[in-house]
Amino acid sequence: MNLLRPTLLTLACLMALPGHADDLPSLGDASSAIVSPQQEHQLGRAWLSLLRGQVNQLNDPQLKDFVETSVYKLAETSQLQDRRLEFILIDSKELNAFAAPGGIVGVNGGLFLNAQTEGEYASVLAHELAHLSQRHFARGVEAQQRMQLPMMAALLAGIVLAAGGGGDAGIGVIAGTQAAAIQEQRRFSRQNEQEADRFGILNLEKAGYDPRNMPSMFERLARQYRYDAKPPEFLLTHPVTESRIADTRNRAEQAPKGGVEDSLRYQLIRARVALTYEGTPGLAAKRFRAQLDDNPSMDAARYGLALALIKGGRLNEARENLKPLLAKAPNDITYNLAQIDLDITNNRLADAQQRATRMQGQYPSNYPLKQVRADLLIKQGKPAEAEKVLDDLVKNRPDDPDVWYDVAEVRGLSGNTIGLHRARAEYFTLVGDFDQAIQQLDYAKRRAGSNFPLASQIDQRQREIMEQQRMVKEMMGR
Repeated sequence: MNLLRPTLLTLACLMALPGHADDLPSLGDASSAIVSPQQEHQLGRAWLSLLRGQVNQLNDPQLKDFVETSVYKLAETSQLQDRRLEFILIDSKELNAFAAPGGIVGVNGGLFLNAQTEGEYASVLAHELAHLSQRHFARGVEAQQRMQLPMMAALLAGIVLAAGGGGDAGIGVIAGTQAAAIQEQRRFSRQNEQEADRFGILNLEKAGYDPRNMPSMFERLARQYRYDAKPPEFLLTHPVTESRIADTRNRAEQAPKGGVEDSLRYQLIRARVALTYEGTPGLAAKRFRAQLDDNPSMDAARYGLALALIKGGRLNEARENLKPLLAKAPNDITYNLAQIDLDITNNRLADAQQRATRMQGQYPSNYPLKQVRADLLIKQGKPAEAEKVLDDLVKNRPDDPDVWYDVAEVRGLSGNTIGLHRARAEYFTLVGDFDQAIQQLDYAKRRAGSNFPLASQIDQRQREIMEQQRMVKEMMGR
């Protein structure tokens, strides 16, 4: 996606500002005095809300759940002090991942297409978390000294403008506020990239992965894209040099062997992503069948084939391919969710309900399962029950715009008009459309009428959103 390049490349410029390779920043250092962790948090959330409104995203609950779970696993053993993370999964088959100030973690669908094992995938995310834990953004500001928060805000405004198709205007803002940083990107990025590699390798080992996955990933990418005129964004913002590969290889080899390299779970997620980027379900099915011809025991390929067959309407064949997987692992949540999807598609709602109820007992807090249960209840014509499921889900995922969108839809179906407008307000707030959010709460207040306690709650939330809008405009220099 061309519109992503100004956004992600310039974010890399932010992370590539000069820092100190050997000293860990502390909450009382100069970088914290210039940009506090809380300021980074607010700045990052403001930027994320605007970015969400500008780029296409992957809203597959199983993919989101995997990314969030795996990154939090890495965060638990990392040097990251502020673990209030937010995620954005970008619908692009181009290889990229990034970390932005304030705990924003971005992953392109293309990362799964390129990272062939879970260890390779984890090595990329461990590297990005290291950028956050070492506060490269704030430390770069410290080194610049003359650069103040309004300048950073103006730069982020330019990023969003360029990402949204603002073209020359956005690029002009970027150039006007940070030309020197962009010109010196390579010199400064080497320092921070080396530090992120070093801490990433340490974290991979602590999290139970084999750190040798990092140099292996770098080596393969270097070979794969050696002669490409236009390498992927990840290699533009994270240049893979021979010396960098050698350094990461030397550091990784010091760790004892025995860490995790791959998992079936990761390969199942890869199959889901691969299906997303195939031209048609038929082409996907052909590719998965070819993999099974080479290796009949390849469960991830059989799972991918089943999904492609469901998508292509070949339901009996899909059922036959799911059978051996469920026989081998009858309680596997991924296989059972595929079977529920198949039963819903085949209008076997009672079978789907029975399986979903059994899975709920085993996985009571599973996000994708809750989402499927809500979808199933809607199919059964039970929007009020679906609303209860989604209300419970949104308590655990209050910052997920996809969930708020579904909450709004189901409240509309159940006749909860005030709730519909309130949910839409939360959705629009999370995607940076504050005017729409405020307008939705105006609608809700009118509906509330003489119910003064409810109207007061809505009014309070409206004031909070207006204040958030004011802060975003101030931070973004608008």
